[in-house]
Amino acid sequence: MTNWAIQKFNIPSAWKANDYSEKDSFAVDLQPYHIDALEEQLSRFKKPGNNHKDINVKTFPLSGIAPDIASWRNIVREKRGMIMLRGFPVERIPIEDLRLMYLGLGTHFGRPVSQSNMGDLVGDVINIGDKDRNERAYRNSRELTPHTDRADHIAMLCIRPAMAGGFSRYASAITIHNIMLEERPDLLSLLYNGFYLHRFGEQPPGEPTVTTERIPVFSVLDNVPSVIFIRGYIDLAVEEGHVTLTAPEIEALDYFEELSNRPDIRIDFLMEPGELLFVNNCLILHSRAAFEDSTNPALRRHLLRLWLREDNRPASKGVLLHKGKAGIEKQDGKGTYYAR
Repeated sequence: MTNWAIQKFNIPSAWKANDYSEKDSFAVDLQPYHIDALEEQLSRFKKPGNNHKDINVKTFPLSGIAPDIASWRNIVREKRGMIMLRGFPVERIPIEDLRLMYLGLGTHFGRPVSQSNMGDLVGDVINIGDKDRNERAYRNSRELTPHTDRADHIAMLCIRPAMAGGFSRYASAITIHNIMLEERPDLLSLLYNGFYLHRFGEQPPGEPTVTTERIPVFSVLDNVPSVIFIRGYIDLAVEEGHVTLTAPEIEALDYFEELSNRPDIRIDFLMEPGELLFVNNCLILHSRAAFEDSTNPALRRHLLRLWLREDNRPASKGVLLHKGKAGIEKQDGKGTYYAR
């Protein structure tokens, strides 16, 4: 348990749905000079031997649009916690070039890390497992409950939306924190105490199935808050008999989820081709409505995802353990399916 007073956070990322009811309220339209700068750097970077792991702020400099990037990054890190860039040229640039350009821009927001045992720095958010809960969430089509990923920031670039459904949903974890502090501080303290998380088979060989220590939902270091919430991994650890939850702990998790889905807190929108969203994963929860895909593989829903680390961001031991220095370790022969 915490042994210090939990405080309210009066920061810009503590927003509600009516603050950003339309995409226009958090979107920036990319201008021709932005695209020119990205394409010029893409052309310079492309040469035999260069690949995703070689991209960073030094090998993919964007000095011509550096002031704009700094402004966008500040919004993500210090202000509302999310920004949408519209007009990314997804329809006229080949997909492999698009991955390089996208990753190059992403390095200016944080250090890319692996998103699965496949070692993917650019994750393909595609429907492989349909409604199978044993497939990683970014590779199925079922509804996803509010959660965070194992990174400090995430980016989502829409190539194609689904045939039907698939609305993106975001909510401020800081707003939820402040409401719980006012209404149910007893439950909030349990979230600070944390939970054991199932590792979904992605732990390195020889390591335990479940985290060896509690990972806090909320934590604070140097007055900087962080949130980690993956209800599915908490519940899976219980379902498999690794840990148990008390009735108050279940109530705390349920109340957190209830607040995250309230219509006055959560914003919903459909991402369209060329829309790129950068989100502060330390402060903002994301989820997704279920969707139906086209039977034509070439027309299926497709987004590209980045996991980005902000190495100098203050974070507690539990946060750092959960996220890992390089994300999820690559393991040859392993994919994203959890064979129970």
